[in-house]
Amino acid sequence: MSEGDGRESYCRDVETYLCRKNGGHLVRIVGPAFEQVTSWATRGIPMRIVFGGIDRYFERYYAKGPRRRPVRIEFCEADVLDLFDEWRRAVGVAATATGENDADDEDVGAIRRRGTLAAHIERVVARLTALRGGEEGPLAPVLTDVVRELDAARAGVKGLRGAARDMLLARLRTLDGELLRMARGSCDATVLRRLEVEADRQLAPFRGRMTEVAYSHSRQASVDRLVREHLRLPTIAFE
Repeated sequence: MSEGDGRESYCRDVETYLCRKNGGHLVRIVGPAFEQVTSWATRGIPMRIVFGGIDRYFERYYAKGPRRRPVRIEFCEADVLDLFDEWRRAVGVAATATGENDADDEDVGAIRRRGTLAAHIERVVARLTALRGGEEGPLAPVLTDVVRELDAARAGVKGLRGAARDMLLARLRTLDGELLRMARGSCDATVLRRLEVEADRQLAPFRGRMTEVAYSHSRQASVDRLVREHLRLPTIAFE
C-alpha cells in the first residue's frame, strides 16, 4: 500500500468513526478537513488516540444538553492533539521522534490541565469506587484498599503545602505503580499478547527514530497504558 493509500484509509476510518458517533449522520471528511486528518496520519497519531480525542469532544458536547447539529472533525482537533501529547509523554516518545518541536511542549502542556489536586483525588475515588462495585476478581481488595487510603488523604489535601504535599504526590505515584502491576497480573496471556501487538502497532511510525533501549521502554509504557485502558483504571499519580 502506498503512503497516499495509507493516508486515505486512515481518513476513511476516522470518517466512519465520526459518523457512528454522530448517530449515523454522514459527515464527510473532505477538503481542508481531509488535509487536517491526513496530517495526523503523517505525524503517526495512533487511530486509538484519534478515536479517544473524538470521544472527549463528544462527552463535553453532550454534557451541554441535547445535541443540536452533527459534530465535524475540525471541532475535535484540539482534543486529538491534546490526547496525543498525553500519550507520547506517557509512553516516552520524544517530540523529535514525532517530528515536532520540543520548544512547543511548554505551550501544549499549559493547555492540558488536570485541575487541582483535591479535584483529581475526588475523580480518582469516584472512578475506583465505581469499578470496585463491579469487580469480583483479584483487583477487588486492591481497589478497596486504595479507595480507603485516598478517602483518608482527601480530607486534608486542600491545606497541604511544601514537603507534606510532595509526600502525598510521591505516595500517589507509588499507589499508581502498585495498582498497575496488579492490573497486569490480573490479565491473562491472551489479553496481554493482544495489547502488546497493539502497542507495537501504535509505536511503529516512530520505531525507526528510536534506539532499541528507548523503544523497549516506550513499548512497556504503551502496554501499561493499554492495560489501564482495558481495565478502565484511572491514573492515580498527579503531575
